[in-house]
Parts: sequence; C-alpha cells; structure tokens
Amino acid sequence: MQRANWFAISPAGAQAVGGLHHYVTTGTALPPRLVHLVFLRVSQLNGCAHCIDIHSRDLLQEGMAVDTLVLVPVWHEAPWLFSEQERAALAWAEEVTHVGQTHASDAAYAAAASAFSEKDLVDLTLVIAAMNAINRMGVSFRLKPRARALP
Repeated sequence: MQRANWFAISPAGAQAVGGLHHYVTTGTALPPRLVHLVFLRVSQLNGCAHCIDIHSRDLLQEGMAVDTLVLVPVWHEAPWLFSEQERAALAWAEEVTHVGQTHASDAAYAAAASAFSEKDLVDLTLVIAAMNAINRMGVSFRLKPRARALP
C-alpha cells in the first residue's frame, strides 16, 4: 500500500523535525561519529530501514570500519571496538529509546552522566529524541532505503 508523503503533506511538520535534526547534527559539541552511531543504534532498535541505510553510510564515510559497523547491534559483546564515551552513548540511547520499559533509570542516568558533561548529555538525549521522532515517521510512512536490489 502506498503511504502518504509526509514531507509534502505537512511541510511545516517536516521543517520542525528537520530543525531539531539540524541542531543535533551541527549545533552540538558531540563528535559526528558519535551522533551517527547513536542515530544508527536508535534506528536499529526501531526497525527503520531508511535510517539504518543512511546512518550506516554516514558511519562508513566517517571512516568506521565495516567490521565495527556490522557489530553495532551487539556492541555489548564487542566493547573494545567502541570508545568509553561511545559505549555510554549507546547504552543511554537504548535506555531512552525503550523509556516505556526502562523509565530512564537513575543507574543508567548516572552512567551516562559520568561520560558526558551536563550540556553534552542533554544534547545526546536530543540526538536520541530526534532520531526516535524521525524513525516513527520513516516507519509509519514506509520511507524506502537507498539500497538497491541485486539484478
């Protein structure tokens, strides 16, 4: 079934979501690799093929090795591939994305706060919130990934 083109139908809504995305990708002190890593992990958790495709490509362009990229879903089992701050960001991304179950526990907050300044933790949480919003639009309206089928 063909779904609505939400960008065309609600340009003001798309602009609002885009404004948050613009802030978290250009207006924070967070490293681009960390932002795209969080975008990817949140998108994996939400099952957004469009965003998984985009942010995998972004991480490859940032220089992430394919060996590391393919292990992002199981980063807990390959912690040596990710910096301490990346591991903290991934854990916080999972905690916040599953907030209905986790309620952003005090223990998880303390762990994230030990790896980030207050400002960076707020910005990281905005990164997570932005991608969760974009994923919900992408999944709901079936945004297609760029990947092409094999001939």
